[in-house]
Amino acid sequence: MFGIKKLLRLSDEGYKGLKRGVFAAVLSNFCMILPFGIAVMIISLLLKPLVDGGTLDTGQLWLWFGAAVAAAILYFFVYTNEYRKTYTVAYTETEKIRIEVAEKLRRLPLSFFNRKDLSELTTNIMGDCASIEHVMSHVLPNLFGGSITVTLVCALLAFYDWRMALALFAALPVAFGLILATKKLASLGERHVQAKLDVAEQMQEYLEGIKVVKAFGLAGEKSAALKDALGIMLKESIRFEAINGTFITLAMMILQVGIGLVTLVGVTLLTGGSLSPIALLMFLIISVKIYSPIIVVMTLLPEFFYMLVSTRRMQELREETPMTGDENAKLADYTVELKNVSFAYNNVDVIQNISMTIPQSGVTAFVGPSGSGKTTASRLIARFWDVREGEILIGGRNIRDIDPERLMSYMSFVFQDVVLFNDTVMNNIRIGKKGATDVEIYAAAKQAQCDEFIREMPDGYNTLIGENGSTLSGGERQRISIARALLKDAPIVLLDEATASLDPENETQIQAAISKLVEGRTVIVIAHRMRTVTGADKIAVLDDGRLIEEGTAAELLTQDGLFARLYKVQQESLGWTAGGIA
Repeated sequence: MFGIKKLLRLSDEGYKGLKRGVFAAVLSNFCMILPFGIAVMIISLLLKPLVDGGTLDTGQLWLWFGAAVAAAILYFFVYTNEYRKTYTVAYTETEKIRIEVAEKLRRLPLSFFNRKDLSELTTNIMGDCASIEHVMSHVLPNLFGGSITVTLVCALLAFYDWRMALALFAALPVAFGLILATKKLASLGERHVQAKLDVAEQMQEYLEGIKVVKAFGLAGEKSAALKDALGIMLKESIRFEAINGTFITLAMMILQVGIGLVTLVGVTLLTGGSLSPIALLMFLIISVKIYSPIIVVMTLLPEFFYMLVSTRRMQELREETPMTGDENAKLADYTVELKNVSFAYNNVDVIQNISMTIPQSGVTAFVGPSGSGKTTASRLIARFWDVREGEILIGGRNIRDIDPERLMSYMSFVFQDVVLFNDTVMNNIRIGKKGATDVEIYAAAKQAQCDEFIREMPDGYNTLIGENGSTLSGGERQRISIARALLKDAPIVLLDEATASLDPENETQIQAAISKLVEGRTVIVIAHRMRTVTGADKIAVLDDGRLIEEGTAAELLTQDGLFARLYKVQQESLGWTAGGIA
Protein backbone atom coordinates (compact mmCIF):
# COMPACT_ATOMS: atom_id res chain seq x y z
CA MET A 1 0.00 0.00 0.00
CA PHE A 2 3.00 2.32 0.16
CA GLY A 3 2.59 2.91 -3.57
CA ILE A 4 -0.92 4.22 -2.86
CA LYS A 5 0.48 6.70 -0.35
CA LYS A 6 2.93 7.98 -2.95
CA LEU A 7 0.32 7.98 -5.72
CA LEU A 8 -2.25 9.99 -3.77
CA ARG A 9 0.41 12.03 -1.92
CA LEU A 10 -1.23 11.22 1.41
CA SER A 11 0.00 12.65 4.67
CA ASP A 12 1.28 10.21 7.30
CA GLU A 13 -1.96 10.65 9.22
CA GLY A 14 -4.05 10.07 6.09
CA TYR A 15 -2.05 6.96 5.19
CA LYS A 16 -2.48 5.53 8.68
CA GLY A 17 -6.19 6.28 8.50
CA LEU A 18 -6.44 4.51 5.15
CA LYS A 19 -4.76 1.40 6.61
CA ARG A 20 -7.16 1.47 9.55
CA GLY A 21 -10.02 1.76 7.07
CA VAL A 22 -8.80 -1.28 5.15
CA PHE A 23 -8.53 -3.28 8.38
CA ALA A 24 -12.05 -2.18 9.34
CA ALA A 25 -13.31 -3.23 5.90
CA VAL A 26 -11.76 -6.70 6.35
CA LEU A 27 -13.46 -7.07 9.75
CA SER A 28 -16.73 -5.87 8.25
CA ASN A 29 -16.51 -8.44 5.44
CA PHE A 30 -15.79 -11.26 7.90
CA CYS A 31 -18.74 -10.15 10.01
CA MET A 32 -20.91 -10.36 6.90
CA ILE A 33 -19.71 -13.91 6.18
CA LEU A 34 -19.86 -15.02 9.84
CA PRO A 35 -23.67 -15.51 9.92
CA PHE A 36 -23.39 -17.96 7.01
CA GLY A 37 -20.85 -20.01 8.96
CA ILE A 38 -23.19 -19.96 11.96
CA ALA A 39 -26.08 -20.99 9.68
CA VAL A 40 -24.00 -23.99 8.53
CA MET A 41 -23.41 -25.04 12.14
CA ILE A 42 -27.13 -24.67 12.98
CA ILE A 43 -28.16 -26.70 9.92
CA SER A 44 -25.57 -29.38 10.74
CA LEU A 45 -27.00 -29.66 14.27
CA LEU A 46 -30.52 -29.97 12.88
CA LEU A 47 -29.44 -32.63 10.36
CA LYS A 48 -27.27 -34.60 12.76
CA PRO A 49 -30.17 -36.65 14.25
CA LEU A 50 -31.20 -37.62 10.72
CA VAL A 51 -27.68 -38.60 9.71
CA ASP A 52 -26.43 -40.23 12.91
CA GLY A 53 -29.75 -41.19 14.41
CA GLY A 54 -28.94 -39.34 17.65
CA THR A 55 -30.92 -36.70 19.56
CA LEU A 56 -30.98 -32.97 18.91
CA ASP A 57 -28.67 -31.02 21.22
CA THR A 58 -30.98 -28.08 21.99
CA GLY A 59 -28.52 -26.46 24.36
CA GLN A 60 -25.89 -26.23 21.66
CA LEU A 61 -28.54 -25.07 19.17
CA TRP A 62 -29.54 -22.17 21.43
CA LEU A 63 -25.88 -21.38 21.86
CA TRP A 64 -25.48 -20.97 18.09
CA PHE A 65 -28.63 -18.86 17.91
CA GLY A 66 -27.08 -16.64 20.56
CA ALA A 67 -23.90 -16.51 18.47
CA ALA A 68 -25.98 -15.35 15.48
CA VAL A 69 -27.44 -12.48 17.53
CA ALA A 70 -23.96 -11.60 18.82
CA ALA A 71 -22.65 -11.64 15.23
CA ALA A 72 -25.38 -9.18 14.16
CA ILE A 73 -24.48 -6.82 17.04
CA LEU A 74 -20.78 -7.19 16.26
CA TYR A 75 -21.43 -6.36 12.61
CA PHE A 76 -23.25 -3.18 13.62
CA PHE A 77 -20.35 -1.94 15.73
CA VAL A 78 -17.72 -3.00 13.18
CA TYR A 79 -19.62 -1.29 10.33
CA THR A 80 -19.97 1.90 12.42
CA ASN A 81 -16.26 1.77 13.16
CA GLU A 82 -15.49 1.22 9.47
CA TYR A 83 -17.60 4.25 8.53
CA ARG A 84 -15.81 6.43 11.06
CA LYS A 85 -12.34 5.28 10.06
CA THR A 86 -12.84 5.46 6.29
CA TYR A 87 -15.19 8.35 5.59
CA THR A 88 -13.96 10.68 8.32
CA VAL A 89 -10.32 10.14 7.32
CA ALA A 90 -11.15 10.56 3.62
CA TYR A 91 -13.00 13.84 4.12
CA THR A 92 -10.31 15.20 6.45
CA GLU A 93 -7.49 14.25 4.08
CA THR A 94 -9.14 15.75 0.98
CA GLU A 95 -9.78 18.94 2.93
CA LYS A 96 -6.03 19.11 3.50
CA ILE A 97 -5.38 18.40 -0.20
CA ARG A 98 -7.73 21.20 -1.30
CA ILE A 99 -6.04 23.65 1.07
CA GLU A 100 -2.62 22.47 -0.13
CA VAL A 101 -3.62 22.95 -3.78
CA ALA A 102 -5.07 26.40 -3.07
CA GLU A 103 -1.85 27.37 -1.28
CA LYS A 104 0.19 25.94 -4.17
CA LEU A 105 -1.77 27.97 -6.73
CA ARG A 106 -1.12 31.10 -4.70
CA ARG A 107 2.65 30.56 -5.01
CA LEU A 108 2.80 29.69 -8.71
CA PRO A 109 4.00 32.23 -11.30
CA LEU A 110 1.48 33.86 -13.64
CA SER A 111 3.01 31.90 -16.53
CA PHE A 112 1.27 28.83 -15.09
CA PHE A 113 -2.13 30.53 -15.34
CA ASN A 114 -1.40 31.45 -18.94
CA ARG A 115 -1.12 27.72 -19.65
CA LYS A 116 -4.12 26.59 -17.63
CA ASP A 117 -7.77 27.45 -18.13
CA LEU A 118 -9.71 28.62 -15.07
CA SER A 119 -12.29 25.85 -15.49
CA GLU A 120 -9.51 23.25 -15.44
CA LEU A 121 -8.12 24.63 -12.19
CA THR A 122 -11.60 24.69 -10.69
CA THR A 123 -11.97 21.04 -11.70
CA ASN A 124 -8.61 20.29 -10.04
CA ILE A 125 -9.70 21.75 -6.72
CA MET A 126 -13.27 20.45 -6.75
CA GLY A 127 -13.69 17.53 -9.20
CA ASP A 128 -10.27 15.88 -8.93
CA CYS A 129 -10.19 16.28 -5.14
CA ALA A 130 -13.68 14.78 -5.02
CA SER A 131 -12.37 11.82 -7.04
CA ILE A 132 -9.52 11.30 -4.56
CA GLU A 133 -12.05 11.61 -1.73
CA HIS A 134 -14.21 8.94 -3.37
CA VAL A 135 -11.18 6.68 -3.88
CA MET A 136 -10.24 6.97 -0.21
CA SER A 137 -13.74 6.61 1.21
CA HIS A 138 -15.42 4.11 -1.11
CA VAL A 139 -12.88 2.45 -3.40
CA LEU A 140 -9.60 1.64 -1.68
CA PRO A 141 -10.90 0.34 1.69
CA ASN A 142 -13.42 -1.95 -0.01
CA LEU A 143 -10.95 -2.89 -2.74
CA PHE A 144 -8.17 -3.91 -0.38
CA GLY A 145 -10.59 -5.16 2.27
CA GLY A 146 -12.42 -7.38 -0.23
CA SER A 147 -9.16 -8.71 -1.68
CA ILE A 148 -7.72 -9.58 1.74
CA THR A 149 -11.00 -11.16 2.88
CA VAL A 150 -11.28 -13.35 -0.21
CA THR A 151 -7.63 -14.41 0.07
CA LEU A 152 -8.00 -15.42 3.73
CA VAL A 153 -11.30 -17.25 3.14
CA CYS A 154 -9.80 -19.03 0.14
CA ALA A 155 -6.86 -20.19 2.29
CA LEU A 156 -9.13 -21.37 5.11
CA LEU A 157 -11.39 -23.28 2.72
CA ALA A 158 -8.36 -24.84 1.03
CA PHE A 159 -7.24 -26.22 4.41
CA TYR A 160 -10.71 -27.64 4.93
CA ASP A 161 -10.99 -29.20 1.44
CA TRP A 162 -8.67 -28.00 -1.32
CA ARG A 163 -10.72 -29.70 -4.05
CA MET A 164 -13.90 -27.82 -3.22
CA ALA A 165 -11.96 -24.58 -2.69
CA LEU A 166 -10.38 -25.01 -6.14
CA ALA A 167 -13.83 -25.53 -7.69
CA LEU A 168 -15.16 -22.48 -5.85
CA PHE A 169 -12.40 -20.16 -7.10
CA ALA A 170 -11.48 -21.81 -10.42
CA ALA A 171 -13.20 -19.12 -12.50
CA LEU A 172 -11.67 -16.27 -10.47
CA PRO A 173 -8.43 -15.82 -12.51
CA VAL A 174 -10.37 -15.60 -15.79
CA ALA A 175 -12.84 -13.09 -14.31
CA PHE A 176 -10.06 -10.92 -12.92
CA GLY A 177 -8.20 -11.16 -16.21
CA LEU A 178 -11.15 -9.48 -17.90
CA ILE A 179 -11.30 -6.78 -15.22
CA LEU A 180 -7.57 -6.07 -15.48
CA ALA A 181 -8.01 -5.73 -19.24
CA THR A 182 -10.00 -2.56 -18.57
CA LYS A 183 -6.74 -0.92 -17.48
CA LYS A 184 -5.66 -1.16 -21.12
CA LEU A 185 -8.65 1.08 -21.95
CA ALA A 186 -7.15 4.02 -20.07
CA SER A 187 -7.45 6.19 -23.19
CA LEU A 188 -11.25 5.91 -22.90
CA GLY A 189 -11.11 7.31 -19.38
CA GLU A 190 -8.80 10.13 -20.47
CA ARG A 191 -11.11 11.05 -23.35
CA HIS A 192 -14.10 11.00 -21.01
CA VAL A 193 -12.34 13.28 -18.49
CA GLN A 194 -11.24 15.63 -21.29
CA ALA A 195 -14.81 15.78 -22.59
CA LYS A 196 -16.01 16.83 -19.13
CA LEU A 197 -13.30 19.49 -18.96
CA ASP A 198 -14.35 20.84 -22.37
CA VAL A 199 -17.94 21.11 -21.16
CA ALA A 200 -16.82 22.95 -18.02
CA GLU A 201 -14.77 25.36 -20.14
CA GLN A 202 -17.63 26.04 -22.57
CA MET A 203 -20.08 26.47 -19.71
CA GLN A 204 -17.83 28.96 -17.95
CA GLU A 205 -17.23 30.94 -21.16
CA TYR A 206 -20.96 31.01 -21.89
CA LEU A 207 -21.88 32.26 -18.40
CA GLU A 208 -19.05 34.81 -18.20
CA GLY A 209 -19.96 36.23 -21.59
CA ILE A 210 -23.74 36.12 -21.15
CA LYS A 211 -24.02 39.92 -21.35
CA VAL A 212 -22.21 39.98 -24.69
CA VAL A 213 -24.19 36.98 -25.91
CA LYS A 214 -27.48 38.73 -25.16
CA ALA A 215 -26.36 42.14 -26.41
CA PHE A 216 -25.22 40.88 -29.80
CA GLY A 217 -27.76 38.11 -30.30
CA LEU A 218 -25.15 35.34 -30.16
CA ALA A 219 -27.28 32.92 -28.09
CA GLY A 220 -27.64 30.44 -30.94
CA GLU A 221 -24.01 30.54 -31.99
CA LYS A 222 -22.49 30.38 -28.52
CA SER A 223 -24.94 27.82 -27.17
CA ALA A 224 -24.14 25.68 -30.22
CA ALA A 225 -20.54 25.33 -29.01
CA LEU A 226 -21.82 24.32 -25.59
CA LYS A 227 -24.28 21.85 -27.13
CA ASP A 228 -21.48 20.34 -29.23
CA ALA A 229 -19.32 19.88 -26.11
CA LEU A 230 -22.25 18.29 -24.26
CA GLY A 231 -22.90 16.01 -27.23
CA ILE A 232 -19.29 14.84 -27.27
CA MET A 233 -19.41 14.20 -23.53
CA LEU A 234 -22.60 12.18 -23.99
CA LYS A 235 -20.96 9.99 -26.64
CA GLU A 236 -17.79 9.52 -24.60
CA SER A 237 -19.82 8.69 -21.46
CA ILE A 238 -21.89 6.06 -23.29
CA ARG A 239 -18.80 4.56 -24.94
CA PHE A 240 -16.88 4.48 -21.67
CA GLU A 241 -19.73 3.00 -19.60
CA ALA A 242 -20.76 0.51 -22.29
CA ILE A 243 -17.28 -0.94 -22.80
CA ASN A 244 -16.41 -1.06 -19.10
CA GLY A 245 -19.88 -2.38 -18.25
CA THR A 246 -19.49 -5.18 -20.81
CA PHE A 247 -16.20 -6.32 -19.29
CA ILE A 248 -17.58 -6.21 -15.75
CA THR A 249 -20.76 -8.09 -16.69
CA LEU A 250 -18.77 -10.80 -18.50
CA ALA A 251 -16.45 -11.13 -15.50
CA MET A 252 -19.43 -11.53 -13.15
CA MET A 253 -21.03 -14.16 -15.40
CA ILE A 254 -17.78 -16.14 -15.53
CA LEU A 255 -17.40 -15.86 -11.75
CA GLN A 256 -20.86 -17.36 -11.22
CA VAL A 257 -19.66 -20.49 -13.02
CA GLY A 258 -17.99 -21.30 -9.70
CA ILE A 259 -21.38 -22.13 -8.15
CA GLY A 260 -22.00 -24.72 -10.83
CA LEU A 261 -18.50 -26.15 -10.39
CA VAL A 262 -18.97 -26.39 -6.62
CA THR A 263 -22.24 -28.27 -7.13
CA LEU A 264 -20.76 -30.59 -9.78
CA VAL A 265 -17.53 -31.37 -7.91
CA GLY A 266 -19.35 -31.61 -4.57
CA VAL A 267 -21.94 -34.11 -5.81
CA THR A 268 -19.19 -36.14 -7.48
CA LEU A 269 -17.16 -36.24 -4.27
CA LEU A 270 -20.27 -36.94 -2.19
CA THR A 271 -21.31 -39.92 -4.32
CA GLY A 272 -17.71 -41.13 -4.19
CA GLY A 273 -17.84 -41.04 -0.42
CA SER A 274 -14.99 -38.55 -0.02
CA LEU A 275 -17.14 -35.59 1.05
CA SER A 276 -19.77 -35.36 3.76
CA PRO A 277 -23.22 -33.87 3.09
CA ILE A 278 -22.56 -31.21 5.74
CA ALA A 279 -19.34 -30.14 4.00
CA LEU A 280 -21.15 -29.92 0.64
CA LEU A 281 -23.90 -27.84 2.23
CA MET A 282 -21.30 -25.53 3.81
CA PHE A 283 -19.57 -24.88 0.47
CA LEU A 284 -22.90 -24.28 -1.29
CA ILE A 285 -23.96 -21.74 1.33
CA ILE A 286 -20.56 -20.01 1.36
CA SER A 287 -20.45 -19.88 -2.45
CA VAL A 288 -23.58 -17.72 -2.38
CA LYS A 289 -21.96 -15.13 -0.10
CA ILE A 290 -18.23 -15.31 -0.85
CA TYR A 291 -18.74 -13.90 -4.33
CA SER A 292 -20.20 -10.65 -2.93
CA PRO A 293 -16.83 -9.14 -1.87
CA ILE A 294 -15.28 -10.48 -5.09
CA ILE A 295 -17.93 -8.72 -7.16
CA VAL A 296 -17.32 -5.54 -5.17
CA VAL A 297 -13.59 -5.78 -5.96
CA MET A 298 -14.27 -6.41 -9.66
CA THR A 299 -16.60 -3.41 -9.78
CA LEU A 300 -14.19 -1.12 -7.97
CA LEU A 301 -11.05 -1.99 -9.97
CA PRO A 302 -12.21 -0.29 -13.23
CA GLU A 303 -13.42 2.65 -11.15
CA PHE A 304 -9.98 2.87 -9.56
CA PHE A 305 -8.29 2.81 -12.97
CA TYR A 306 -10.58 5.64 -14.09
CA MET A 307 -9.85 7.64 -10.96
CA LEU A 308 -6.13 7.40 -11.77
CA VAL A 309 -6.72 9.89 -14.60
CA SER A 310 -7.86 12.52 -12.09
CA THR A 311 -5.12 11.49 -9.69
CA ARG A 312 -2.45 12.02 -12.36
CA ARG A 313 -3.87 15.45 -13.20
CA MET A 314 -3.79 16.40 -9.54
CA GLN A 315 -0.25 15.03 -9.28
CA GLU A 316 0.88 17.23 -12.18
CA LEU A 317 -0.58 20.29 -10.47
CA ARG A 318 1.01 19.47 -7.14
CA GLU A 319 4.40 18.98 -8.83
CA GLU A 320 4.41 22.43 -10.46
CA THR A 321 7.44 24.39 -9.31
CA PRO A 322 6.43 27.32 -7.08
CA MET A 323 8.32 30.59 -6.81
CA THR A 324 10.60 30.56 -3.77
CA GLY A 325 13.01 32.87 -1.98
CA ASP A 326 14.09 34.27 1.36
CA GLU A 327 10.98 34.64 3.52
CA ASN A 328 12.76 37.01 5.91
CA ALA A 329 14.39 39.29 3.35
CA LYS A 330 14.79 42.94 4.31
CA LEU A 331 15.29 45.74 1.80
CA ALA A 332 17.77 48.49 2.61
CA ASP A 333 16.03 50.99 0.33
CA TYR A 334 13.41 50.97 -2.42
CA THR A 335 15.38 51.94 -5.50
CA VAL A 336 14.47 49.61 -8.38
CA GLU A 337 17.05 48.63 -10.99
CA LEU A 338 16.49 46.69 -14.21
CA LYS A 339 19.70 45.27 -15.68
CA ASN A 340 19.56 43.83 -19.20
CA VAL A 341 16.09 42.41 -18.58
CA SER A 342 14.44 40.26 -21.28
CA PHE A 343 11.20 38.31 -21.09
CA ALA A 344 9.03 36.31 -23.49
CA TYR A 345 5.49 34.93 -23.61
CA ASN A 346 5.41 31.56 -25.38
CA ASN A 347 8.84 32.22 -26.92
CA VAL A 348 7.73 35.64 -28.27
CA ASP A 349 9.91 38.47 -26.90
CA VAL A 350 7.89 41.20 -25.18
CA ILE A 351 10.69 42.78 -23.11
CA GLN A 352 14.09 43.09 -24.77
CA ASN A 353 17.30 44.01 -22.95
CA ILE A 354 15.91 46.83 -20.79
CA SER A 355 18.23 48.58 -18.34
CA MET A 356 17.06 51.48 -16.19
CA THR A 357 16.85 52.80 -12.63
CA ILE A 358 13.64 53.76 -10.83
CA PRO A 359 14.62 56.17 -8.03
CA GLN A 360 13.32 55.86 -4.49
CA SER A 361 10.61 58.28 -3.32
CA GLY A 362 9.79 59.45 -6.81
CA VAL A 363 7.23 58.88 -9.56
CA THR A 364 8.38 56.94 -12.62
CA ALA A 365 5.95 56.53 -15.51
CA PHE A 366 5.96 53.79 -18.16
CA VAL A 367 4.42 55.08 -21.38
CA GLY A 368 4.22 53.85 -24.95
CA PRO A 369 1.86 52.39 -27.55
CA SER A 370 -0.40 49.45 -26.73
CA GLY A 371 1.61 46.23 -26.62
CA SER A 372 4.88 48.03 -25.94
CA GLY A 373 5.53 46.08 -22.71
CA LYS A 374 4.55 48.65 -20.06
CA THR A 375 2.34 46.35 -17.96
CA THR A 376 4.69 43.39 -18.41
CA ALA A 377 7.66 45.43 -17.17
CA SER A 378 5.78 46.55 -14.06
CA ARG A 379 4.66 43.02 -13.29
CA LEU A 380 8.18 41.69 -13.69
CA ILE A 381 9.19 44.18 -10.98
CA ALA A 382 6.44 42.69 -8.79
CA ARG A 383 7.76 39.21 -9.66
CA PHE A 384 4.51 37.98 -11.13
CA TRP A 385 6.92 36.27 -13.53
CA ASP A 386 10.66 35.66 -13.38
CA VAL A 387 12.76 37.32 -16.07
CA ARG A 388 14.27 35.16 -18.80
CA GLU A 389 17.54 37.12 -18.88
CA GLY A 390 19.08 39.83 -16.75
CA GLU A 391 18.03 40.75 -13.23
CA ILE A 392 15.79 43.12 -11.29
CA LEU A 393 17.12 44.59 -8.06
CA ILE A 394 15.29 46.38 -5.26
CA GLY A 395 17.54 47.98 -2.70
CA GLY A 396 20.46 46.21 -4.37
CA ARG A 397 18.92 42.75 -3.90
CA ASN A 398 17.84 40.43 -6.72
CA ILE A 399 14.10 39.87 -6.38
CA ARG A 400 14.53 36.23 -7.49
CA ASP A 401 16.14 35.67 -4.09
CA ILE A 402 13.12 37.10 -2.24
CA ASP A 403 10.03 35.06 -1.40
CA PRO A 404 7.14 36.41 -3.56
CA GLU A 405 4.87 36.99 -0.58
CA ARG A 406 7.66 38.77 1.27
CA LEU A 407 8.24 40.93 -1.81
CA MET A 408 4.49 41.68 -1.99
CA SER A 409 4.62 43.03 1.56
CA TYR A 410 6.69 45.92 0.20
CA MET A 411 4.26 46.72 -2.63
CA SER A 412 0.74 48.08 -3.14
CA PHE A 413 -1.18 47.80 -6.40
CA VAL A 414 -3.98 49.77 -7.99
CA PHE A 415 -5.06 48.12 -11.24
CA GLN A 416 -7.41 49.45 -13.88
CA ASP A 417 -9.47 46.26 -13.49
CA VAL A 418 -10.43 46.15 -9.82
CA VAL A 419 -11.22 42.81 -8.18
CA LEU A 420 -13.65 42.92 -5.26
CA PHE A 421 -15.21 40.07 -3.31
CA ASN A 422 -18.82 39.32 -2.47
CA ASP A 423 -18.39 40.59 1.05
CA THR A 424 -18.84 43.78 3.06
CA VAL A 425 -17.12 47.04 2.14
CA MET A 426 -15.24 46.80 5.44
CA ASN A 427 -13.79 43.37 4.67
CA ASN A 428 -12.93 44.32 1.08
CA ILE A 429 -10.82 47.23 2.35
CA ARG A 430 -9.34 45.15 5.18
CA ILE A 431 -7.71 42.89 2.56
CA GLY A 432 -5.02 45.59 2.41
CA LYS A 433 -3.92 44.85 5.95
CA LYS A 434 -4.79 41.72 7.86
CA GLY A 435 -6.09 42.54 11.32
CA ALA A 436 -6.60 46.25 10.61
CA THR A 437 -8.86 48.02 13.10
CA ASP A 438 -12.10 49.68 12.06
CA VAL A 439 -10.54 53.07 12.85
CA GLU A 440 -7.68 52.39 10.44
CA ILE A 441 -10.16 51.36 7.73
CA TYR A 442 -12.23 54.54 8.21
CA ALA A 443 -9.06 56.65 7.92
CA ALA A 444 -7.96 54.87 4.70
CA ALA A 445 -11.46 55.27 3.22
CA LYS A 446 -11.47 59.00 3.96
CA GLN A 447 -8.07 59.45 2.32
CA ALA A 448 -9.33 57.46 -0.69
CA GLN A 449 -12.34 59.77 -1.06
CA CYS A 450 -14.83 56.93 -0.50
CA ASP A 451 -16.01 57.43 3.09
CA GLU A 452 -18.92 59.64 2.00
CA PHE A 453 -20.52 57.27 -0.50
CA ILE A 454 -19.93 54.25 1.78
CA ARG A 455 -21.84 55.87 4.65
CA GLU A 456 -24.75 56.56 2.28
CA MET A 457 -25.08 52.82 1.52
CA PRO A 458 -27.89 50.83 3.28
CA ASP A 459 -25.61 49.30 5.94
CA GLY A 460 -22.65 51.60 5.59
CA TYR A 461 -19.34 49.77 5.86
CA ASN A 462 -21.20 46.50 6.54
CA THR A 463 -23.04 46.62 3.19
CA LEU A 464 -22.57 43.57 0.97
CA ILE A 465 -21.37 44.75 -2.44
CA GLY A 466 -22.17 41.69 -4.57
CA GLU A 467 -19.95 39.58 -6.79
CA ASN A 468 -16.90 41.64 -7.83
CA GLY A 469 -18.59 44.77 -6.46
CA SER A 470 -21.51 44.54 -8.89
CA THR A 471 -23.57 47.07 -6.85
CA LEU A 472 -20.89 49.78 -7.17
CA SER A 473 -19.95 52.14 -9.96
CA GLY A 474 -16.54 52.01 -11.63
CA GLY A 475 -15.29 55.05 -9.72
CA GLU A 476 -16.51 53.65 -6.38
CA ARG A 477 -14.82 50.33 -7.02
CA GLN A 478 -11.59 52.08 -7.93
CA ARG A 479 -11.61 54.21 -4.77
CA ILE A 480 -12.13 51.12 -2.58
CA SER A 481 -9.10 49.61 -4.33
CA ILE A 482 -7.06 52.73 -3.47
CA ALA A 483 -8.29 52.52 0.14
CA ARG A 484 -6.84 49.01 0.28
CA ALA A 485 -3.50 50.28 -0.97
CA LEU A 486 -3.51 53.16 1.52
CA LEU A 487 -4.29 50.75 4.35
CA LYS A 488 -1.40 48.51 3.35
CA ASP A 489 0.99 51.50 3.52
CA ALA A 490 3.66 49.79 1.39
CA PRO A 491 6.79 51.74 0.32
CA ILE A 492 6.45 50.81 -3.37
CA VAL A 493 3.25 51.56 -5.32
CA LEU A 494 2.34 50.30 -8.79
CA LEU A 495 -0.49 52.13 -10.60
CA ASP A 496 -1.84 50.60 -13.81
CA GLU A 497 -3.75 53.53 -15.41
CA ALA A 498 -6.19 53.73 -12.53
CA THR A 499 -8.21 56.60 -14.07
CA ALA A 500 -8.27 55.53 -17.72
CA SER A 501 -11.97 54.63 -17.96
CA LEU A 502 -13.52 57.15 -15.57
CA ASP A 503 -15.62 60.24 -16.06
CA PRO A 504 -14.06 63.66 -15.17
CA GLU A 505 -15.75 63.91 -11.75
CA ASN A 506 -14.63 60.46 -10.64
CA GLU A 507 -11.19 61.04 -12.15
CA THR A 508 -10.75 64.22 -10.08
CA GLN A 509 -11.69 62.37 -6.87
CA ILE A 510 -9.43 59.44 -7.65
CA GLN A 511 -6.51 61.70 -8.58
CA ALA A 512 -6.92 63.31 -5.14
CA ALA A 513 -6.89 59.83 -3.54
CA ILE A 514 -3.83 58.78 -5.54
CA SER A 515 -1.98 61.94 -4.50
CA LYS A 516 -2.36 60.75 -0.87
CA LEU A 517 -1.24 57.24 -1.82
CA VAL A 518 2.01 58.22 -3.54
CA GLU A 519 3.36 60.64 -0.92
CA GLY A 520 6.94 59.69 -0.01
CA ARG A 521 6.81 56.36 -1.87
CA THR A 522 8.55 54.78 -4.84
CA VAL A 523 5.82 54.96 -7.46
CA ILE A 524 5.60 53.21 -10.84
CA VAL A 525 2.78 54.46 -13.08
CA ILE A 526 1.58 52.81 -16.27
CA ALA A 527 -0.01 55.49 -18.42
CA HIS A 528 -1.73 55.68 -21.79
CA ARG A 529 -2.53 59.39 -21.63
CA MET A 530 0.63 61.47 -21.84
CA ARG A 531 -0.89 64.49 -20.08
CA THR A 532 -1.41 62.49 -16.86
CA VAL A 533 2.35 61.92 -16.39
CA THR A 534 3.79 65.32 -17.26
CA GLY A 535 4.52 65.87 -13.58
CA ALA A 536 6.38 62.56 -13.12
CA ASP A 537 9.98 62.66 -11.89
CA LYS A 538 10.97 60.28 -14.66
CA ILE A 539 9.29 58.91 -17.79
CA ALA A 540 10.38 55.69 -19.49
CA VAL A 541 9.14 55.34 -23.06
CA LEU A 542 8.78 51.78 -24.32
CA ASP A 543 8.16 50.58 -27.84
CA ASP A 544 8.03 46.96 -28.99
CA GLY A 545 9.53 45.79 -25.68
CA ARG A 546 12.50 48.16 -25.82
CA LEU A 547 13.35 51.21 -23.75
CA ILE A 548 13.85 53.95 -26.37
CA GLU A 549 13.63 57.15 -24.32
CA GLU A 550 13.78 58.27 -20.71
CA GLY A 551 13.77 61.60 -18.91
CA THR A 552 11.35 64.24 -17.65
CA ALA A 553 8.36 65.36 -19.72
CA ALA A 554 10.09 68.64 -20.58
CA GLU A 555 13.23 66.85 -21.76
CA LEU A 556 11.31 64.33 -23.87
CA LEU A 557 9.13 66.97 -25.51
CA THR A 558 12.23 68.81 -26.76
CA GLN A 559 13.67 65.60 -28.29
CA ASP A 560 10.80 65.24 -30.77
CA GLY A 561 10.80 61.45 -30.26
CA LEU A 562 8.00 58.94 -29.67
CA PHE A 563 6.80 60.61 -26.45
CA ALA A 564 6.56 63.99 -28.16
CA ARG A 565 4.64 62.48 -31.08
CA LEU A 566 2.21 60.62 -28.80
CA TYR A 567 1.70 63.75 -26.69
CA LYS A 568 1.02 65.87 -29.79
CA VAL A 569 -1.47 63.34 -31.22
CA GLN A 570 -3.39 63.13 -27.92
CA GLN A 571 -3.49 66.93 -27.56
CA GLU A 572 -4.83 67.24 -31.10
CA SER A 573 -7.43 64.57 -30.28
CA LEU A 574 -8.56 66.55 -27.22
CA GLY A 575 -8.80 69.72 -29.29
CA TRP A 576 -10.81 67.96 -31.99
CA THR A 577 -13.15 66.54 -29.33
CA ALA A 578 -13.64 69.95 -27.75
CA GLY A 579 -14.30 71.49 -31.14
CA GLY A 580 -16.79 68.75 -32.00
CA ILE A 581 -18.69 69.26 -28.79
CA ALA A 582 -18.77 73.01 -29.24
